[in-house]
Formats: sequence, C-alpha cells, structure tokens
Amino acid sequence: MSDLKLDEFTPTANDAPGAPDIEQSAAQLAPVYDVPVNIQAVLGRSNLDVASLLRLTRGSVIELDRKVGEAIDIYVNNRLVARGEVVVVDERLGVTMTEIIKDGDA
Repeated sequence: MSDLKLDEFTPTANDAPGAPDIEQSAAQLAPVYDVPVNIQAVLGRSNLDVASLLRLTRGSVIELDRKVGEAIDIYVNNRLVARGEVVVVDERLGVTMTEIIKDGDA
C-alpha cells in the first residue's frame, strides 16, 4: 500500500473512473486526526488609533469593513480556506461554510 500525501488527498465519488477508495484514503489520514488547528471566523476589520482605542467603553460600537449579510472569512491556521455566514444554534453563534476557497482564489 502506498503512502498518501496530504496535498494528494481529494475526496471523489467512489464511482468515478480511477477514483481512489475514499474510506481507504481517509484511514491513511488517521495519524493527523488529533493534530490541533486554529480556526478563526472573521466578521470584519477596523483600524483605530490608540486614542480611539482608549476611549472604548462597554457599549461602544466599532464599525467594521463589511456590510450586513456579506460573507465572513474562515481561516484555518491563518490561511483563508472558506467564506460563510453567521448562524444561531441553540442560542450560540456558529458559522456555516458557503464557499470553499481554493489556492489562489483568495
């Protein structure tokens, strides 16, 4: 059995001609399942000078560079991998991915 490199792993339908067995490929990735990753969902950004930052208090509003309803950016280990929308799940905030970003699409 040959080793599968991470950059070669692309899930495809089992019935595609020449497609690798997805279950076998996933099993080969088992050693990386416990590797921790940092995930960030970025609603937007803003630039403030220090004086403005020091004036912030509870209830202050910081205007972000995004419009209402615009997709948010989802980063994994500081790399943009997807865009999505904020959702509410059992009174908690969550994110649903609506677009996967491929290399070079950012």
